[in-house]
Amino acid sequence: ASPSPNLAESVRALESGRHRLARGTVRLLAPVGDPEKVICVGLNYRDHCLEQDAKIPKEPIIFSKFPSAIVGPFDDIVRPEDSSEVDWEVELAAVIGKKGRHIEESVALDHVVGFTVANDISARDWQMRNGRQWLLGKTFDTFCPLGPALVTKEAVADVHNLSIRCSVNGRLMQDSNTNQLIFGL
Repeated sequence: ASPSPNLAESVRALESGRHRLARGTVRLLAPVGDPEKVICVGLNYRDHCLEQDAKIPKEPIIFSKFPSAIVGPFDDIVRPEDSSEVDWEVELAAVIGKKGRHIEESVALDHVVGFTVANDISARDWQMRNGRQWLLGKTFDTFCPLGPALVTKEAVADVHNLSIRCSVNGRLMQDSNTNQLIFGL
């Protein structure tokens, strides 16, 4: 299949070498700015469950984030004034490019346009009180940095064997692999 006109135009611009800016002169935005939905799967990395002494779930734990939680990959995360337990988890985000309903698992990846890095920020104190409602602790503004890039599905050899890491203020905090996913894409 031939690349989309936007992708072909981007490749031409990159190859020309004339449209490059120093990283410090630009602010990168999230590669997906205003999605209709942000659907997340909680406790989905085997190694993360084991390090927390959490039971490995038998069914996916689904929660969402509001689109207003999305910020660029290097933007500041704003801690709510009344929270003292802000936490982070690096995630692989699948970006859906084709709508559908009741999709068979065998063709589900046909609906994915690409992947990016997401950071699932949580105010654990808000998440754990009020009946353990995850939405309350996970969807504050700035609680979903995305990016820096969207990688097309075709550029990923094996989505279930990707290194995934999280650094906070330059310090490596998480180092895992998507082969640890309990519920694969």
